[in-house]
Amino acid sequence: MRHAPTPLRLAFALLAAGLCIQAAGCAPVSDAAPAPVPGACRDLTPARPAGTAHHLRGDRQLMGTPFQVRVVTRDIIGGCAAITAALDEVARAEALFSEYRPASEISAVNQAAGHAPIQVDAEVFGVLQRSLWASRVTRGAFDMTFAGCGGLWSVREKRVPDEESLAECLPRVGFQKVRLDERESSVFLPDAGMRIGLGGIAKGYGVDRAVEVLLARGFTNVVVDGGGDLRVEGADVDGPWTINIAHPRRPGHVFETIHVARGAVVTSGDYVRYFERDGIRYHHIFDPATGRPASRSVAVTVIAPTAADADALATGLFVLGPERGLATLASLRGVEALYFAPDLRVHASPGFPRGTRPASADHAPDVP
Repeated sequence: MRHAPTPLRLAFALLAAGLCIQAAGCAPVSDAAPAPVPGACRDLTPARPAGTAHHLRGDRQLMGTPFQVRVVTRDIIGGCAAITAALDEVARAEALFSEYRPASEISAVNQAAGHAPIQVDAEVFGVLQRSLWASRVTRGAFDMTFAGCGGLWSVREKRVPDEESLAECLPRVGFQKVRLDERESSVFLPDAGMRIGLGGIAKGYGVDRAVEVLLARGFTNVVVDGGGDLRVEGADVDGPWTINIAHPRRPGHVFETIHVARGAVVTSGDYVRYFERDGIRYHHIFDPATGRPASRSVAVTVIAPTAADADALATGLFVLGPERGLATLASLRGVEALYFAPDLRVHASPGFPRGTRPASADHAPDVP
């Protein structure tokens, strides 16, 4: 949900997704009456003297989630054109990586599992390499091959698989089995029935590509939000980008506010997509080792240089839990994390930004 508008701040994105960004010092403009600008772009800036910066925004449903691009610039026409180009780039990436589109190279790889390697575009190959890197550093807690078992579950339909189905499926899961041939730019899944799914990294990659399009066009004060996967550069009209971290057990409430001038911030939590049955919470983040929803974390917010890395690591670190996850971070340069453990105690890596917390925040004391 959105924060209530205030004279000084405009909140965007969804707290339900774990994160939102505030534009400090920017008065809100009604979504019902946006300033007229080219195309689907909107000007969220209140009336200002000619020549001053404008806060522009564009939205589109992509990769199964709302994507939002914001640019701060004096060039309204150029900024709106850049926003459209950035969203078009995400759409291009979606077509490239979706395992649900029969014509995609990922679908071709899955269809050929157990039979033959498939040559893929260099861009696809690079994302697969980065996925395997995330699997290695999280010791398999992030694993794109879990796609072969993920379909047994459905949060929307409240479907829980039986033990026999899980036991039959899990032997086909294992990132170590994926064979990448760099010389041929090919991918081979050796077991029939194996599948790979890039949902845990492709959205972050799409965010990165959108940011790169904006930067290439000379816009340096930008935010791209892919359903809560955020990447920020520069600042807003009147101050720094301000990121709110949601409280995982108080919908719509801010736990902590941090400032990030550059980089990606991604949250994985058990409170976005879930259902409860017989007192058990079934959510959408699975432990590849058990085939069941991971239980060592309630939420983890990850800061990393790129959204692709933050996206994949947030999933893997969530599965690992605070103790193993924070130990993993010790070997990763430029990556920080803040955890909510199952008892709601808060754990953070040493370099995680020190934020501010509302006086009404309902949280347990930090663990040193």
